[in-house]
Amino acid sequence: MSGYTLYDYHRSSAAYRVRIALNLKGVAWHGVPVSLLKGEQRSAEHLARNPQGLVPVLDIGGGTVLTQSLAILDWLDAVHAEPRLFPADPIDRARALALALVIVADIHPIDNLRVLRRLEVQFGADADARANWYRHWIAQGLDALEAAAPVEGYFGGEAPGVVDCCLVPQLYNARRFDLDLSPWPRLVAVDARAAVLPAIQAAHPDAVAPVA
Repeated sequence: MSGYTLYDYHRSSAAYRVRIALNLKGVAWHGVPVSLLKGEQRSAEHLARNPQGLVPVLDIGGGTVLTQSLAILDWLDAVHAEPRLFPADPIDRARALALALVIVADIHPIDNLRVLRRLEVQFGADADARANWYRHWIAQGLDALEAAAPVEGYFGGEAPGVVDCCLVPQLYNARRFDLDLSPWPRLVAVDARAAVLPAIQAAHPDAVAPVA
């Protein structure tokens, strides 16, 4: 197959961000599923791609692989300039990165599958306790994002940008854990506007051959 290869898990927020970005850029790619539930991310084959044992991993050819979703989005913007995901102005770029990091650095890491499993193993947290933990940290982050959310359009302006690439997967997972999103109407509206875009529809977990 031509294009980039994305080592992916359909419900991974981080991989979902990259799928959105690749589709918005209109670049050719194909996915190779890595089942997190089956532990395939810890296989020797995958650890050779990414010693952290995480997804996404983007193979761009020539023996070069990229990891960490935000770094991959930054590389895509440098190599495939249009449409831009990161603002060109340094101040606007810093502000966009700060908002993206609310999700990428503050919400997602402590709600990651490996953290939820650790809560179960180390502290005996049952399914309800893990879900409450998940919802608590999402809610804190969404409060901050709601205050900065646009009334019209996207965080990226007239088209989705880096923050939108991060927001859509986060709200998808919030709904999976039955978080009531009514306190964040602007975020819900941004997500609804994004949901009608073909590039974002094609990145949805249900559209990418889900694996167990």
